Amino acid sequence: MTKDPKIDAYIAKAAPFAQPILLRLRALVHDTVAGLDEGLKWGMPHFIYKGKNLAGMAAFKAHAAFILHGEGRQGEGMGGYGKIASNDDLPSDADLRQGILAAKARIDAEGTALTPKAGKPKASKPEISMPEDFAAELARYPGARERFDGWAASHRREYLEWIVDAKRPETRAKRLAQAGEWIAEGKKRNWKYEGC
Repeated sequence: MTKDPKIDAYIAKAAPFAQPILLRLRALVHDTVAGLDEGLKWGMPHFIYKGKNLAGMAAFKAHAAFILHGEGRQGEGMGGYGKIASNDDLPSDADLRQGILAAKARIDAEGTALTPKAGKPKASKPEISMPEDFAAELARYPGARERFDGWAASHRREYLEWIVDAKRPETRAKRLAQAGEWIAEGKKRNWKYEGC
């Protein structure tokens, strides 16, 4: 089992009711599929198989969640197992293993993140040109435009899409002002989720 210390810390910080749930799920996933990597994605522990998310888990104030990627959402809460308040809310280990193995089989059938499915080339997204009002907003902050232009295309695109997708002028104005502040502070569009 390859353990990530960030996940150890996540479990340690979880509410006392959630810790045994998370520990059970973590051990079960690793016991079912050997050689998994672990990591935090979207602020939640994930188990990675062949470069793809196999499963994830999360702890909230009053419940936990378990997600098998590629499995549809069922009932209340995140993932296919609803709101989990105790280990009694989970199916048997045998049923959980069956779901974990099905998620592994989906990844095996679809290929890995490093070798995408044959016949489905990834289409590149067209470039979004800098709107004049966005350029003007960035000009209000010293160095903001240079910082923005120095980011990876994906990070620039996140801001540009957020700005141009605004439906109402008031929404666009609010997003422009927020974008200007965040970029001046060196924050990418989804900065709240970085380092989670």
